[in-house]
Parts: sequence; C-alpha cells; structure tokens
Amino acid sequence: MTVPILRRLADLREQHATWIRAGELVGVVPTMGALHAGHLSLVEAAKATCDRVIVTIFVNPRQFNSPEDLAKYPRTERADAEKLAPFDVDVVYVPDPDQIYPDGYATSVSVEGITDVLEGTFRPGHFDGVATVVAKLFLQTGAHKAFFGEKDFQQLMVVRRMARDLDIPIEVVGCPTVREDSGLAMSSRNMRLSAEALDKAGRLYPAMTGCADRLAAGETFDQIEPEARAALQAAGFGEIEYLDLRCADTLAPLQTPTRPARLLVAAWLDGVRLIDNIAVPQLSD
Repeated sequence: MTVPILRRLADLREQHATWIRAGELVGVVPTMGALHAGHLSLVEAAKATCDRVIVTIFVNPRQFNSPEDLAKYPRTERADAEKLAPFDVDVVYVPDPDQIYPDGYATSVSVEGITDVLEGTFRPGHFDGVATVVAKLFLQTGAHKAFFGEKDFQQLMVVRRMARDLDIPIEVVGCPTVREDSGLAMSSRNMRLSAEALDKAGRLYPAMTGCADRLAAGETFDQIEPEARAALQAAGFGEIEYLDLRCADTLAPLQTPTRPARLLVAAWLDGVRLIDNIAVPQLSD
C-alpha cells in the first residue's frame, strides 16, 4: 500500500474538507520523521480513536539550537513512508518549508513559565520553535485530536498549555514512552549512537527507576541526587545537564513525591544528548 504524501497546504485542506463533510474525526501525529516504534505507537493510538489519521513530517529549524544539530538530524522520508504503510494512514503531510514559514514570516508563539526550566534552561528558544510549529500544524490539519509521546514530557505540557491558551479546539493526548529492551527510551537520536554507546545508554533507565524506588521509600531528592549523578558518570555518561524531581502538573521542584511527580534527566553520551523521564510513585499523606 502506498501512503499518500501531500506537500502543499491547499491540497491538505481539500482532503480535510471531505472528511469534515462526512462527519469524521481527524487525528494528527506531528513528527520530525526518522520514525521508530515510539512514533508508530502514536499512530496506533490515533487509529484506535479517530476515523482519519494524518502524520506530519517536518524538521523544524526553529527548535534547533545549533546549525550542526539541525544538519545531523536524520531525514528518512522514503523509509518513514514504508513504515507507515501497514498502518493505513490516510495522509502523510510533508510540507515544503514555504508552507510553514513563507517569505516575510514574522510570528512566534511563546509559552511562559513552564518553558523556563529544564529543557528551557539548556535550549533557549527551543520551546518557542516547538509551540510555533505545532500551533501551525494544528491549524493546518484541522485535527480534533493530536498524539504526543510522554518521553518529551515538558514538550507535552507546553503543547497542551499552548492549545488551551490559544483556544485551539483540539485534544492533546499523551501516550506512554516506548522503550528498547534495555529500557532506553526510543528516540531518533539513538540512531547516532554506536553499539558500545547504546550499551552504555541502556543504563540510564535502571538508574532512574532506582532513584524512583528510593524516593518512594521515603528518601529525599537531595539525598539521592549525588549518588545518581555519580552512577551515570561511572556508566560512561558525560555532562548531566539536569536530573530533577518535579511536580507533574507545574514542573515545580520537589524534594519528595507528595504530589504527582516526574523524575527528568538530560545527559550527554558520545556527543548525543539523551533525555528521559519517568513517573515517581506518590507518597501517601
């Protein structure tokens, strides 16, 4: 089966109009391509609840902090289309750059507060790029539901806040992180890791679950953080940009999980930046 690929907004809207006239529910899975099982789980979730599914592929230059990182991002459109074919996706929207940022484009969407910490600290302007392109894709696709992975937990929060604040009539659905057998969260960036580095990367998830177990047992984050950082560095990780316990609703820092909490990490390994997060069991009062 060949998946229809559209590159112009006018063509997408023409197709979308037929679905709306038929009263069909439209879902969208926004991606930057280089699809893996994590992305495909989002497609499965969309297919389970929507009549029509659009997968978007757009490598958004505005959310990269360096030209080198943008240049290294894998572009695998043909392989992506082959991976999507078995899922009976209705349209793959691969917009030409001028369909997103036409000549003279001068607008940016910024979400304050929850973008000031974690990723926002180390990647200034990143979430402005995310919020801007996702807002455009929501409006261009006219979808009723959008599906995002919890692996990028802060991004999920930003997208939900952006859609709510701008009154975009869409439900943002968060889906569980899909992991390798080692526990490593699936990511397009994993393609840049050597076999040896992948083995080291697999130690990140056990280190995080170990932290969660200790927090659930009553230890404070200040008590476990130094050991957790040391364990990651001993496993071969380089700079650990953050390892934090945060409120799952506000991203406020926590010492103990007395509220719904997430443990979030960003660390470098062999020139590749890896991020992950897990839920931490809430302590009873």
